[in-house]
Amino acid sequence: MIRKTVYRIPGMDCPSEETLVRMKLEKVPEVKKLEFDLQEHLLNIYHEGGEKNIERSLLDLGMGGRKIRSGPAALPRPGKYTLQRKVLWAVLGINFFFFLLEMSAGLFSGSMGLMADSLDMLADAFVYGISIFAIGGTALRKKRVAAVAGYFQISLALAGFAEVVRRVLGDTGLPDVRMMIGISFLALIANTVCLWLLQRTDGQEEAHIKASMIFTSNDVIVNLGVILAAVLIIVLDTGLPDLIIGTVVFFLVMRGAVRILTLGR
Repeated sequence: MIRKTVYRIPGMDCPSEETLVRMKLEKVPEVKKLEFDLQEHLLNIYHEGGEKNIERSLLDLGMGGRKIRSGPAALPRPGKYTLQRKVLWAVLGINFFFFLLEMSAGLFSGSMGLMADSLDMLADAFVYGISIFAIGGTALRKKRVAAVAGYFQISLALAGFAEVVRRVLGDTGLPDVRMMIGISFLALIANTVCLWLLQRTDGQEEAHIKASMIFTSNDVIVNLGVILAAVLIIVLDTGLPDLIIGTVVFFLVMRGAVRILTLGR
């Protein structure tokens, strides 16, 4: 008999953590379907027995977890995955394009904020790619993609931190604030378009889209942070705001990558 058990997981609030939970629970053979609500930190598990294995798997992740309720339930009908895949591929393409654009502009303008934001866009592209594989993909394939994404993001973030240190110790001059504002504004428009595309599938049963919406909303904040840093550079006549926003974003990219890789342990 199929049962639906609802858990509240306080430490689950971003797509990287959803991916961790999904790949961990897919190893439990009794689990039939997972539904995520990142905003409320809720996880719906449809399963046939295996309650102890499920609880043990959740505890192993170290995100906390408390069972809210459990009872008999019917297994939901499969969602219409075609639209999900199309939207996720479109958003992935937009994010990867802006990774290339912002990285090039960051190197040309000398802005750590733009380079860090480009890595954040690349991290998003990885998350959307993992979400695509999660739609009907095997657990082993998703785990391999997540591992590659995690190690690659960590390598880029470490290189970014090293560059920040080099610039703090040396006199590298001020970045091109006009390019910072212009490219970040374009990225802001791109992320707004991504949100609009993702909202078109808000009624789908699967929660990958909602998770991606939260991730993209965070990107909008990063874009505004880079623009604010450029304004502060003009006002204060120092490149420190650019280094600060770059360091913050590098840390966020590193944090997401490490959380994905913890599953491999």
